[in-house]
Amino acid sequence: MISSKTRLLLATPLLALALATTSACSSENTDCNVVEGKCTVTFDRGVNAKAEVLGVNAEFVSATDTSVTLKIGGQQITVPLDGEQSSGDFDVRVQSITQEQVVIEIAANAGG
Repeated sequence: MISSKTRLLLATPLLALALATTSACSSENTDCNVVEGKCTVTFDRGVNAKAEVLGVNAEFVSATDTSVTLKIGGQQITVPLDGEQSSGDFDVRVQSITQEQVVIEIAANAGG
């Protein structure tokens, strides 16, 4: 039989991971993998779209057919479709651009 102390020791890391997963991405339009240190964010175009992911604010500014302009942690960057751009401690990649939405991936970079 497992003691209550052992159960608590086993449950604590699982609870911490669950809380980290939910707090790492605080927007409905995000899908995060905290273990890998990255989040996929879907921004609706035509609205003031923002998300907090991995402790940084990400804000959609504008998009063309071939690039997306974002503010990551207050720093404005333009990222080409299927390209990558660094912003502070994060690497940002544009996965898709449609008339309705843009999908980006934000990942903690190796230097961060």
